Amino acid sequence: MALNQVGLERLGTQVSKKIGASKNLIINGAMQVAQRGTSSTSNGHQTVDRYNMNSSGHDEAPTQAQADVVAGTTPYTSGFRKSLKITNGNQTSGAGAADRLRILYIIEAQDIANSGWNYTDSNSKITLSFWIKSSVAQNFYFRATTSDGTSQNFPMETGSLSADTWTKITKTIPGNSNLAFNNDNGIGLYIIFSLFRGTDNTDPGVALNTWAATSSGTTLYPDNTSTWWTTNDSTWELTGLQLEVGSVATEFEHRSFGEELTRCMRYFEKVVCHSYPMAPAGNSGVNSETRIPYKVHKRAAPTVTKDGDLTLTLNGVNSANTNHSLGGGNTTAALYGIHIFAVITGANYTSSTMVNNCTFLCNCEL
Repeated sequence: MALNQVGLERLGTQVSKKIGASKNLIINGAMQVAQRGTSSTSNGHQTVDRYNMNSSGHDEAPTQAQADVVAGTTPYTSGFRKSLKITNGNQTSGAGAADRLRILYIIEAQDIANSGWNYTDSNSKITLSFWIKSSVAQNFYFRATTSDGTSQNFPMETGSLSADTWTKITKTIPGNSNLAFNNDNGIGLYIIFSLFRGTDNTDPGVALNTWAATSSGTTLYPDNTSTWWTTNDSTWELTGLQLEVGSVATEFEHRSFGEELTRCMRYFEKVVCHSYPMAPAGNSGVNSETRIPYKVHKRAAPTVTKDGDLTLTLNGVNSANTNHSLGGGNTTAALYGIHIFAVITGANYTSSTMVNNCTFLCNCEL
């Protein structure tokens, strides 16, 4: 008896697992890796790797955190131990038209272009699935948005969630003749979750589950329910995010912590220096430097910042733990692309000069 389409796709998934292929286009979908920290009230990539919290118009800043999935819940019994958790601040002024709180995940264009999804064909599909929990019972909107060519937007909704209850959401997204993805390391596809979006960027006439040209005006979502946003200290959690080629959501692809960490380090890496020796910088005879290799080649040349003090042992003698500021004093960091970067001093130190006890944050997130 011939296999139906669903059966074929499930069989394909089993085969891909056997040969070591990776079906999930999302990195860190189980929220295991949090290199930067586990809690922050700041915007941007601050906690769970690859996820960006963006909020504005708030009275009190929300908190993003890596949280534990409670034992006995369905995500826990399915192998999930961590989630991305957002805790609302106290929004005493209510829901403003320009207020917003969203979580962004961005996929490289080449990862979509080479995924096997025939994205210009409406009969070819990708499927997004995830577990979500809200302390407030309401509907939330989320969307897939492209970057290359003429940006296209595909808005979706969770449907009404029961309070404090994990719910699995599955959405199938068809291709469209207007979609374009460059075969490069730039932005390809945004997955954006709206915890709240004010009416400046919403419209009740927005159609769900269909592609349309993205507008910076009012065509992102239908009008958002404001209950979660106006409830002080409300919470929202996400785990098990998976995007795969095909029209069905298959079992989540659990990857080891080490594999997820390596994938995350393409975009962010903490480089810890313990006694790296200085060496003369070329033929200049002026500066000395140490070149430090990344553990993982980066997506692009990162922005390098210093985390804490930088201590040098000067010419073999500990210089009273003299601290040198990155970008100031006599120590800077130079970018050498995706393979290596250098710490450069402004004096002609000998090869016995050592860079000690410093951590550099190397960031090239999309």
